Amino acid sequence: MSVRRSLLAVRFTSSIVVAAATASVLLGALGCEAAELPNKTLVFCSDASPAGFDPAQYTTSVEFSAAAYTVYNRLVEFEHGGTKVEPGLAQSWGVSSDGRVYTFHLRHGVKFHTTTYFKPTRDFDADDVVFTFERMLDPDQPFRKAYPVQFPYFADLGLATNLEAIEKVDPYTVRLTLRNASAPFLSELAMPFASILSAEYADQLLKEGKAFEINQQPVGTGPFIFHSYTKDATIRFDGNPDYWKDGVVRLSKLVFQITPDPAVRVEKLKDDECQVMNYPPPADIASLRADPNLQMPHQVGFNLGFLAYNTTHKPLDNVDVRRALDMAIDKPAIVKAVYQGAGEVASAPMPPTQWSYDAALKDASYDPAQAKALLAKAGYPDGFTLTLWAMPVQRPYNPNARLMAEMIQSDWAKIGVHATITTYEWGEYVRRAHAGEHDAMLIGFTGDNGDPDNWLGVLLGCSAVNGSNFSKWCYEPFNDLIVKARETTDNAQRTTLYTRAQQIFKQQVPFTPIANSMVYQPLRKDVVGFKIDPFGPTQFWGVGFR
Repeated sequence: MSVRRSLLAVRFTSSIVVAAATASVLLGALGCEAAELPNKTLVFCSDASPAGFDPAQYTTSVEFSAAAYTVYNRLVEFEHGGTKVEPGLAQSWGVSSDGRVYTFHLRHGVKFHTTTYFKPTRDFDADDVVFTFERMLDPDQPFRKAYPVQFPYFADLGLATNLEAIEKVDPYTVRLTLRNASAPFLSELAMPFASILSAEYADQLLKEGKAFEINQQPVGTGPFIFHSYTKDATIRFDGNPDYWKDGVVRLSKLVFQITPDPAVRVEKLKDDECQVMNYPPPADIASLRADPNLQMPHQVGFNLGFLAYNTTHKPLDNVDVRRALDMAIDKPAIVKAVYQGAGEVASAPMPPTQWSYDAALKDASYDPAQAKALLAKAGYPDGFTLTLWAMPVQRPYNPNARLMAEMIQSDWAKIGVHATITTYEWGEYVRRAHAGEHDAMLIGFTGDNGDPDNWLGVLLGCSAVNGSNFSKWCYEPFNDLIVKARETTDNAQRTTLYTRAQQIFKQQVPFTPIANSMVYQPLRKDVVGFKIDPFGPTQFWGVGFR
């Protein structure tokens, strides 16, 4: 099934509830007896160090791979390798007729991890769900006050203002009430930020005065149990023998070997020092595919690489300046050099596989002379200087940010704009970008839940200006459309609203879309069960060896 067709299959109707109830019977409430795990260790050559292990604090696939999809579960989950929402820690749910009240019936017999630093005395229940969401919702919640951090996705998606209440109905029933109906809400609950934490573990940390350790020593219900982290070197996990769903855990040990250099990752994979790697360099795709000891699944990426303009910095607050910078970039040349056949020029703020994508959007022609005239009109006939940030890591949406930055720098120099290329370590890069320190920056996004709001709201909405809206762009005519679309359950009406929003985006140019890319996933021939996650993280659910 294509991404487009599978996304259209996810409807905001009672049919989801029926499907959930049916699926829950099939899944069952397992975990009564510990499973005998195969004595197998898999090593994953990952590209970067996680900033922490508390998924609610982060927005990148590094933390999602290292925590959300190893240690944790959510009330609902995306099917492995797909976009359909299915039962998770909630075995079924119901939605009120006005779309505002969600009642979740929780799975029985699910165990939290037993570790060297925490030994649970009870199974997962409603208290854990209430704690997870109250911590994000209420700034006066005791744990939040002891460990005051930001929850960017919770804010970016508008939940900080739209989630009205979270209530425990009984030990295995919880109710979430929204102020306004939200079509993407169920899909949002399957995202990493909504990973369910242990309230009992949080109480222990609070009593010990160590609330911050929730980000260093995680405890969840997921398929792998956190063992240790050696910064910038390795993360070690043990397979969870008590996992509640059959067939998911097929390894006794999982090791993330942090290897920032993609060429080194390639060599380690070929030498069987690791069995899975991520983000192969485009130049190595052919040799990896030709290696008889490897396999190379691939698919069209649900992603977008782009150049964000900080619209709070002068002169980037001027739309003519942004239009000039946009039309001065030779995007076809960049895509050819950087993606080497594994990418296509992008013109919209979402990929073509996202429903409601406006195929009628067209880029302004590459025209340095017209760009220079626009700068003169805006009051900058001699150009100006700015910083251009280049990502220090490789991603499918941007496999070589340094080269891309150098090509943009050269293009802009032709119109008198002098860019100084700047970079930082990945965690610092994202932190400083959230703070708005950049002028222009290369960044990208892989969709998280299959809903258009995940692109237009998260990357461009007013509620996301302190999060993933790296353009810091809050434009009311645009924002009004996405808010209205979020509160509308009819997909045809939502598509009309999102089409209008995309047209405004193209007129205002808060960022320049660069490319959509293919995703390649190299792994050893004897690895089985691996599926590419359309939303970007690397997952090991159901992964084992022949």
